[in-house]
Amino acid sequence: MSKRLYLVTGGAGFIGSHIATRLIRDGHRVRVLDNFSSGKLKNLSEIKDEIEIIRGDIRDAAAVRDAIGGVEIVFHEAALGSVPRSVADPLTTHETNITGTLNVLLAARDAGVRRVVYASSSSVYGETPVLPKIEDMHPHPLSPYALSKLTGEHYLSVFNKVYGLESVSLRYFNIFGPRQDPESEYAAVIPKFVTALLEGRSPTIYGDGLQSRDFTYVDNVVEANLLASESSAAPGGIFNVACGGRYSLLELLTKLNEITGGSVRPIHEAARSGDVRDSQASIEAMAAIGYRVTTDFDEGLKRTVEWYRKNPRPT
Repeated sequence: MSKRLYLVTGGAGFIGSHIATRLIRDGHRVRVLDNFSSGKLKNLSEIKDEIEIIRGDIRDAAAVRDAIGGVEIVFHEAALGSVPRSVADPLTTHETNITGTLNVLLAARDAGVRRVVYASSSSVYGETPVLPKIEDMHPHPLSPYALSKLTGEHYLSVFNKVYGLESVSLRYFNIFGPRQDPESEYAAVIPKFVTALLEGRSPTIYGDGLQSRDFTYVDNVVEANLLASESSAAPGGIFNVACGGRYSLLELLTKLNEITGGSVRPIHEAARSGDVRDSQASIEAMAAIGYRVTTDFDEGLKRTVEWYRKNPRPT
């Protein structure tokens, strides 16, 4: 019996590489499609000899069609991330996250793919005052990035209903962990904070630092993706992927100081346009298909700091 073949778009990126690694460890065949604009080959160093790597862009419909042949399940992780970047350049965000997703869905439909699992974002909720965020809330995207992710969800729903392509959208809440790039101007807060503390620098907080997030360690996201790819109750659904907690940026900094043994204070700058003030997920819907938090916030932070200690930035 032949092994199942999976495609991970953006598979050389932070989350995509973790999904690809887990699939290989579980005995599956894996193909990665990545343009390496932000993904890195070193993220796949543990499994590079066991996977097929295709250098290509999801904006290129032909490249997507070539990558998707023979695939049973697609994990669609490729995207242009970052709220601030989308505010600065909404067109490229649209082309990558909306047109690119449509290319993936068309290719998947035409190739007879069974299921597509899509990386959406908690940013689609916007500044709704109710916490925790529940999937049936009316979305209020505040940025081109958030709008692009919401549009992708709608496309998956349409392809599920009209073409019978099984599709699942996962709304990620502030994912962190090993391999997350701290170098980019648009890097997520935890890798920036961790590397700053390990280098004895003060991290920058945009705003007062009381804004809160449902920080989610990456291993939980991998589990959620695998469940979404297998559960008979998942197709057509939209699910929050998080831990169900909430921590302010100042609380995050306190915890990181405790882990690293530091006493670094932040630098405050003006709040950024498009950023959501508070975010916390209800994870009841995901739990109903078997999801459980496997690594909590504190343990995830410890593992993340340890990884950055072992993998310092080049000086």
